Amino acid sequence: MFASRSTLQTDGLRASYKISLMIAKSGKAHTIGEELVLPVISTVLHRQAAETISSIPLSNNTVQRRIDDMAKDVEETLCNFLKNTEFSIQLDESTLPSNEALLLAYVRFIKEEQLVEEFLFARELVTDSRGKSIFRVVKEFFKEKRIPLTNIISVATDGAPLMVGCQRGFISYMKKVVPDVLPIHCVLHRQHLLPRWLSERLRRSLQYVIAAVNKIRRNSLSDRLFRQLCDQNDEDFHRLLLYTEIRWLSKGACSTRFCNLFTSVLEFFEKEDASLCANLKKFEGDIACTADLYTEFNEMNLQLRGDAPNLIRAKSVISAFVSKLLFFRNSLPLGEFYHSPNLCEVRNKAQMNDGTCSLRTCTAAN
Repeated sequence: MFASRSTLQTDGLRASYKISLMIAKSGKAHTIGEELVLPVISTVLHRQAAETISSIPLSNNTVQRRIDDMAKDVEETLCNFLKNTEFSIQLDESTLPSNEALLLAYVRFIKEEQLVEEFLFARELVTDSRGKSIFRVVKEFFKEKRIPLTNIISVATDGAPLMVGCQRGFISYMKKVVPDVLPIHCVLHRQHLLPRWLSERLRRSLQYVIAAVNKIRRNSLSDRLFRQLCDQNDEDFHRLLLYTEIRWLSKGACSTRFCNLFTSVLEFFEKEDASLCANLKKFEGDIACTADLYTEFNEMNLQLRGDAPNLIRAKSVISAFVSKLLFFRNSLPLGEFYHSPNLCEVRNKAQMNDGTCSLRTCTAAN
């Protein structure tokens, strides 16, 4: 009887950890185990399973402890491995909505002849986000975990001055400790910066798009009226997407959705803002061209972001994209828009001439 009870408690403990892990992965509230999982099990297994169910601790605090235990175990295992191997580290400083600066660190290393990527830590930058502060946080973490800084062979950053500054950037402080460390500018971030170098005409058309989206989305009444209008027009979508500068897929998603709802947007602003409506009509071709370009940029960036990225793959993706841009640029003067669905739709509506779209955009993007 005692052996049976001991086995029951062991199974309950194992189940508690497994359910806690699933709760952590799903991002649900920790109380879901006690409030939802256990009642469901009780309903399915009926009364004879009451003793088994009672052996599975899933209270809010218990789930939190289970998650903390598993996180600590994963961190210790990773840090113990990093003590005796060389690895690359990637740093990313980000600001949360509450204006808290957060430093994220990822590591890449070879384990059992396989390239492995793992999340290392997330630490708050308490005072400021200067290069010296970032280096201090990294140094303190490595000292706490007893990982030699000399095991770092390369550091990937987003190229911001606080990271790569010659005098006060993180890399400069890092090189004082590890002189041979290799600094790397994240390939994905470089390609994210590339779309900024477009023609003035296309940048202006994007500003009109952003202004229109903000006018609709920032006011709850306008947003509801626009959704109602989209429903009346039988649109596939009922809301515009907000543009966010730091989100690297934002421009493409925002511009494409805007083109999808362009007719409803014009109808909405005919009464709300005649001046903006006129500018949107005037730059319709440029807006469509911008959406198509950013869609292509997003596809390339997603390929660069794929599993197990490496230099050879990145070079192949970027070379193919450059060739595609050259092809697009040569096709535009010939009126061949089949590779640009939004631009092709504008031409088919006969609201622009074939040569209206700014070819300088493709040249600048290349």
